[in-house]
Amino acid sequence: MANWQSVDELQDIAADLPRFIGAFTALAERLGLDIAPLAADHISLRCHQNATAERWRRGFEQCGELLSETLINGRPICLFKLHEPVCVDHWRFDVVELPWPGEKRYPHEGWEHIEIVLPGDPESLNARALALLSDDGLSQPGIFVKTSSPKGERERLPNPTLAVTDGSVTVKFHPWTIEEIVASEQ
Repeated sequence: MANWQSVDELQDIAADLPRFIGAFTALAERLGLDIAPLAADHISLRCHQNATAERWRRGFEQCGELLSETLINGRPICLFKLHEPVCVDHWRFDVVELPWPGEKRYPHEGWEHIEIVLPGDPESLNARALALLSDDGLSQPGIFVKTSSPKGERERLPNPTLAVTDGSVTVKFHPWTIEEIVASEQ
């Protein structure tokens, strides 16, 4: 199997990775978020057109296995387990989330967020995630915090999300790994 960076259909996101790493590092610094001790679960893309999502899917099928395909909030989201990881800082992501376009338009097509797992009671996720972020960072102009509970059609685990974004890239916090969520759907 090919390395994802050598697959023709994925050349745009291979080229986009340095931009994402720089923007994510800058966001973490703005937020006072020490990423070193944190376990990140997967990395996610965003695109504007179904044709882009389908091209990326064809690319990931050449360098990984489809782990899950689920409708969430009315749109397909595929999870691929890669044979070669996507490397961001000290993290090695072997799971990539590929959502089809939804209602929201993102400013950029490419890498958009990293999901960090904070194991523990789902009810206390928001407090535990916010405790990792500086008050100064959270109060800066252009920083937005959103809570949600996205639910897959067969998901059995409560999966609250706390997302913090600067409009360009996002860090999300969950109580479960994506593979635990997928296993709960079986």
